[in-house]
Amino acid sequence: MIYLDNAATTLRKPPQVSQAVVQALRRCANPGRGGHAAAALAEETVYRTRKTAAAYFGLEPEQVCFTANATEGLNIALRSLVRPGSRVVLSGLEHNAVTRTLTGLGAELVPVSAHIFDGDRWLEAFSDALTPGTAACVCLQLSNVFGAVLPVDRIGALCAARRIPFVVDASQSAGLLPVRPAFWQAAFTAMPGHKGLMGPQGTGLLLCRAEPAPLRFGGTGSNSMEQTMPSELPDRLEAGTLNVPGIAGLGAALDWLTRQDPALLLRRERGLLDTAVRGLRALGVPVWAGADQLGVLSFRIPGLDNEEAAARYAKAGIALRAGLHCAPLAHRTGGTLPEGTIRLSLSVLSEPGEIRSFLSVTKGMMNH
Repeated sequence: MIYLDNAATTLRKPPQVSQAVVQALRRCANPGRGGHAAAALAEETVYRTRKTAAAYFGLEPEQVCFTANATEGLNIALRSLVRPGSRVVLSGLEHNAVTRTLTGLGAELVPVSAHIFDGDRWLEAFSDALTPGTAACVCLQLSNVFGAVLPVDRIGALCAARRIPFVVDASQSAGLLPVRPAFWQAAFTAMPGHKGLMGPQGTGLLLCRAEPAPLRFGGTGSNSMEQTMPSELPDRLEAGTLNVPGIAGLGAALDWLTRQDPALLLRRERGLLDTAVRGLRALGVPVWAGADQLGVLSFRIPGLDNEEAAARYAKAGIALRAGLHCAPLAHRTGGTLPEGTIRLSLSVLSEPGEIRSFLSVTKGMMNH
């Protein structure tokens, strides 16, 4: 199978990731729940991953909290900042993990919109919307629908100047673009472990530069006599048994990433996306593409329903995704409602031959 659905999850991972998962399953017990060797090894494994992640993102280890996915991290971040009726400014490209959470909290959503690939216009739109009384600002770094890169550094500076807490969704960017919460002055930055970070599913990180409210309550292995959650991080957010095998795999993935040349990975993935864009345009396929695009490409096959086209790709052995990609707000901004798009999404392990095969299959679909 040619796998081009990496915005949903990376399927091909460095081999040491699965090796670390298996080793943890065989050798690690429950961290903080015993003084024996298996519990100690679990605690050491978790801390090593936490320390690696902290170094990778330029933070202290206690600011790195493990979650089950980016959605859980975003829930924690938004529930820590937003109350019913709170005014929240967000980009018009946000995922349902943001919009459904805010709706559930009874917030007033103020989505801003601009030309998808125009960073200056996005900055202007945020500047106009970030008025006094705004409780929080939420912005993704990389769109899961269009691959647009938003200027989160400059948006973060705006928020800091106006004393508005800033939340960044780095779901599509972590592992590919620099994620710098301290430079962005972000209160919280959320991401999954299973996409660009190349880790297992069921893992995620919430990077905390502000005080979060716990989403779950229960045991942490510390301060067991107290009936309130510990005040210190990361214990405050990590109630219950951690996904130690997943965290071990995420640690191995982060180790692998730290040994790569990030500029080379970025250049390689940009080159593959460029090839796909040029090839589709040459075939007369409508694409949504622009400056600074990365990793994700939306397109449509003329005369074919998106789901039907995706099914034909699947029959040819190519995995893509069709529909709204859990982000109807982004499709409203991009003018692609109600049918959405077909999405091709890359990883740093995608190969040029996969793009050539994809274009060959597309050519056949255009001719029939």
